[in-house]
Amino acid sequence: MEISNVLQVCLCSFLVLSYGVGVEASHQIYRNLESLQSTPTQKQPYRTGYHFQPPKNWINGPLIYKGIYHLFYQYNPLDAVWGNIVWAHTTSVDLVNWIHHDPAIYPSKPFDENGCWSGSATILPGNKPVIMYTGIDLQNRQVQNIALPKNLSDPFLREWIKPPQNPLMVPTEMNGINASSFRDPTTAWQGPDGRWRLIIGNKVRRRGRAILYRSKDFFHWVKSQHPLHSMKDTGMWECPDFFPVSTISKLGLDTSVISPSAKHVLKVSLDDTKREYYTIGTYYPVKDKYVPDFGSVDNGSGLRYDYGKFYASKTFFDSDKNRRILWGWINESSTATLDRMKGWSGVQAIPREIWLDKSRRQLVQWPVAEIKKLRVKGVHLPSTKLKGGSVVKISGVTASQADVEVTFDLPKWEKAEIFDPSWVNPELLCSEKEASKRGSVGPFGLLVLASKGLEEQTAVFFRIFKDQKSNSYVMLMCSDQSRSSLIEQDLDKTTYGAFLNVDPAHGKLSLRTLVDNVLQIDHSIVESFGGEGKTCITSRVYPKLAIGDRAQLHVFNNGTESIRITSLSAWSMKRATMY
Repeated sequence: MEISNVLQVCLCSFLVLSYGVGVEASHQIYRNLESLQSTPTQKQPYRTGYHFQPPKNWINGPLIYKGIYHLFYQYNPLDAVWGNIVWAHTTSVDLVNWIHHDPAIYPSKPFDENGCWSGSATILPGNKPVIMYTGIDLQNRQVQNIALPKNLSDPFLREWIKPPQNPLMVPTEMNGINASSFRDPTTAWQGPDGRWRLIIGNKVRRRGRAILYRSKDFFHWVKSQHPLHSMKDTGMWECPDFFPVSTISKLGLDTSVISPSAKHVLKVSLDDTKREYYTIGTYYPVKDKYVPDFGSVDNGSGLRYDYGKFYASKTFFDSDKNRRILWGWINESSTATLDRMKGWSGVQAIPREIWLDKSRRQLVQWPVAEIKKLRVKGVHLPSTKLKGGSVVKISGVTASQADVEVTFDLPKWEKAEIFDPSWVNPELLCSEKEASKRGSVGPFGLLVLASKGLEEQTAVFFRIFKDQKSNSYVMLMCSDQSRSSLIEQDLDKTTYGAFLNVDPAHGKLSLRTLVDNVLQIDHSIVESFGGEGKTCITSRVYPKLAIGDRAQLHVFNNGTESIRITSLSAWSMKRATMY
């Protein structure tokens, strides 16, 4: 990734076995890491409760091997900002509780002495994992390298070696690849001809590209004459991800599956905007070409996994439970000075199961089922009418660390406001029609991390509009951070938004929100899933008053029309274990 500001660094760093990052910025080289130990600090006053973080300093990383999940991530063992990056390593048996190990990969060879950046893991036949990653060589070129487990009998895969064949792929004038725009190899897949394929992020001027390479043995790679896919005016494609999804089941598919009952997904992280977009389409293995479906666009108006703080994501196939899991990075909204004060920077989102919606036009995401093991002290509200202008406090749960699920019935949706065709930007629309602006049907939803007098609040809500031209309805989902903090510092309080593909005339409207804020601390994550996971928004907020046991949780309706809560359940969440 090319950046000029460390606060913008985002890593495609999960390998699951997953991956590292690509950031082209000034950074120091940290040698002699063989003896480095990942020693957690004794006191962590700013840590979240159940989102994964490194033991200290700066994070920005998954695989399953012999029943153990492995998360590799970009990690600075010396500071809470970019620099000295190694591939840190942690393992889990449940994707919730984690054990830290010594770094798996660190700069040590001429082909990676200036940095070990992003990559991905592939499981070869015989259950043999390998890592492909971008190294920065002595000439400051981005080259692609391989790392192998030293001992396959070790289920924790604690040691990795770099074979002498490295580097395996090198940018040259002959192959037309810019040495500073050649990074983040994907998980490889095997075609019908038995050869392996993978793609690498690239750009030529303003055209983003997914360069394709093929190999018979995983060591000798040949560049294809054409990319798997490309798009003009999109800039550098970082952290690409390419995988199949079933059209007949929610079950995940191995990355090498090619079937008439499968579509393919291509996701790219756009370096210019620090946002991610994905398309759904058809992969033609004979020609090694990917073509997005009609209406699935790969530019700034396309589909996103998450419409908030979420970047450098990576999926992997969980072969034990036949599911595809998505990880994403939540970066900070504070300054580098504050990051250094608290001792770390960046958090991993809760791992999400991902599948193709029955419409085949978008993906659906939902927190992995294992997160429910942290639920305690649940409260459940009966069906309740919520009149316009009302706010109802939800008591009996720890509002600063909670999991909330609510479903709304909308009997008056036909009285919705008229939708203006010029409202094409949902984020701007959410900002203009924030939670305090009354409408007809909405805003309604949750107020999380709210102070006693509601001076501070993060509102996650819906609004419904009527489109006169098509005689249909438009659903807007927002995460309003404008009143999230009274801290007088330069914080990002962007109001996020997206249109939600749910027709209120056919069924109910659901919202699930995960809130994570350690007691007495002012750093929080709010992850929200609307319409049973059709739209997701993650926010990073910094309340001053609504922290610890002073935080409150409310359900609200600021529209003029009444709505009905058909069900509402909320649970306090235990802290995850991270050794």
